[in-house]
Amino acid sequence: MESITSFSAQIHFNYLGYEALEYQLKTSNYSSIFILVDENTKEHCLPKFLGSVGGSYNFEVVEIESGEINKNITSCIQVWEALSAKGADRQSLLINLGGGVITDLGGFVASTFRRGIDFINIPTSLLAMVDASVGGKTGVDMGMLKNQIGVINQPKMVLIIPKFLNTLDERQLHSGFAEMLKHGLITSEPFWRILRLVNSVDQLEDHIYESIVIKNEIVRQDPREKSLRKILNFGHTLGHAIESYFLDNPERETLLHGEAIAIGMILEAFLSHQQTGLGINQLEDIKITLLKHFDKVDFNDDDIHAIIDLLKFDKKNSHGSVFFVLLKRIGDAQIDNRVPDDILSQAFSYYKD
Repeated sequence: MESITSFSAQIHFNYLGYEALEYQLKTSNYSSIFILVDENTKEHCLPKFLGSVGGSYNFEVVEIESGEINKNITSCIQVWEALSAKGADRQSLLINLGGGVITDLGGFVASTFRRGIDFINIPTSLLAMVDASVGGKTGVDMGMLKNQIGVINQPKMVLIIPKFLNTLDERQLHSGFAEMLKHGLITSEPFWRILRLVNSVDQLEDHIYESIVIKNEIVRQDPREKSLRKILNFGHTLGHAIESYFLDNPERETLLHGEAIAIGMILEAFLSHQQTGLGINQLEDIKITLLKHFDKVDFNDDDIHAIIDLLKFDKKNSHGSVFFVLLKRIGDAQIDNRVPDDILSQAFSYYKD
């Protein structure tokens, strides 16, 4: 696969990625090189990575605990302290080897340590490959509120090594698939049509490249999310609120990011039918396709009220208003839509029915 250019960074695939990394390490004269992992990527991915990198380097490994619950400022402090204790300076490099939590948090740590050091993202989950590691968004959650603290800063490069997907269970693969489906819904009906026919997550590797191309082209046109890039938030306004609500309620099973976003896309597709003219047949197509891959989640009235209340904390809000990305049709998204509260409740009723 050909490399994809994204601002000052490039996205490399398979052996081209390792070649690009080796060249970067040889020519950049880094004073020290750190690899950020969690306990899962340390066990399953780090040995494969170290065995594939040519040359002799004194890599220092920094480990945090896995999971969205640990994507917080406390984990950042732990990494900053580890970097300082191990002698990192402004000429150091941080390699983020892991899923979206690692690439988001690691990018933020690197962007703020000593006012900024170089970092490279090597995503090991499907979600991170097609979404989290591409585009320069870094950051952490604040309590249960998603991505409240962060900066937009580009990595030196991104390496996509699909073999790392072999370390994931099917649930994690489905979580990443939700973002791929979103890319089709917001920009490309033909891509959506291809993906909706996928019956097994084992078939996804062939479509990763196209999904990254879609996201990268959007980010290239609008790196600071002033206009077009906002369409990537389809399904995320309600989806993030749902994810936060389940994360903060120990009696409910925590949802993976893609699972919450899949629900958000069904809800926001209904809002699109009500507000921006999405046809009923396309609405039903979206619902049927997503429910084929994601189990339906039960919501009671208290859940729904609490989730709607969380919308006021959405990072995309402005001047006291909640804004949604809605679809005019599959492949054509519209930004900055306000939605009445009563229609939000109707959306949950549509999902439940």
